[in-house]
Amino acid sequence: MKKILITGGAGFIGSALVRHLIKNTNYQALVVDKLTYAGNLESLKDVSSSSRYGFLKLDICDSSIKKVLDDFRPNAIMHLAAESHVDRSIDGPSEFIKTNILGTFNLLEVALSYWKENGKPADFRFQHISTDEVFGSLGESGLFSEATAYDPSSPYSASKASSDHLVRAWHRTYDLPVLITNCSNNYGPYHYPEKLIPLIINNALQGKPLPVYGDGLQVRDWLYVEDHVLALCAVLEKGRVGETYNVGGDSEKTNIQVVRLICEILDEICPCSDNKSYSKQITHVQDRPGHDRRYAIDCTKLKTELGWKQLETFETGIKKTVEWFLANAEWVEAVLKNKYSGERLGAKK
Repeated sequence: MKKILITGGAGFIGSALVRHLIKNTNYQALVVDKLTYAGNLESLKDVSSSSRYGFLKLDICDSSIKKVLDDFRPNAIMHLAAESHVDRSIDGPSEFIKTNILGTFNLLEVALSYWKENGKPADFRFQHISTDEVFGSLGESGLFSEATAYDPSSPYSASKASSDHLVRAWHRTYDLPVLITNCSNNYGPYHYPEKLIPLIINNALQGKPLPVYGDGLQVRDWLYVEDHVLALCAVLEKGRVGETYNVGGDSEKTNIQVVRLICEILDEICPCSDNKSYSKQITHVQDRPGHDRRYAIDCTKLKTELGWKQLETFETGIKKTVEWFLANAEWVEAVLKNKYSGERLGAKK
């Protein structure tokens, strides 16, 4: 039985990964998570009773994580712990620098020490999960490839770009067996309500304005989180050491298209009492400072080398997402009540 240590495993993508590993594989998973505002053990409730699941509340900047590795003896580390919201990074970049850069550095150091002390096992992997935002903004055409030059625009993307470079450096300098993935915008169940899709769903149901930044024509490539998880597992099991793999959903949509589609789905399955369309609540607001205009991922390498393909189109994935939020109002209410009230973030200049 292989053991995987997963940092940030109580977050959105991390919890989806853990749920998959426990439900669909024989891996043993140990989650290490600081449980900041976006970490939620309720997202792991479905698998928490499994003998193959474990949890430790711990900051990846803490040196005691070395003892965790020595005790657990993982075959792999899947590093997802990160501060991840662009708007929050604009308001307060220091936490992003600390967690995303210094935390990754600390984790690399303890992983390298652990790997060496155990004879440099050939099957050990340090897998770093990153974002397409490190590449900056595209024009009207073209796609991000693994060879695209880095050009981050926000404190968040700059911190993730830094962490990517550190991981590559630890491979090239110390031979640590690493893998890197850069993904497009994720969405799906258990998504924290500060992000666009869950924010729009929740605001719509509460009769609140549906905020759209600027003209709403910013383009993103949308990736259903469970498809992302399958890609991460494919990279872990079959990826070439030292390589980077882009993960995308082949689903380019403008922000306004996303918002209008959510409104159409809600109009169909949960119509307003006055029979008006939820689209009447759409409100254009001041744009985000330094807002990248377009992201789009070329994941040919992932598909051709590792045989991955996404199972959801945006249309099927977004409907599943809306239905999940409608069916899990208690989870949403608990998050909104205790940690986030839906306020605008990232308007600072």
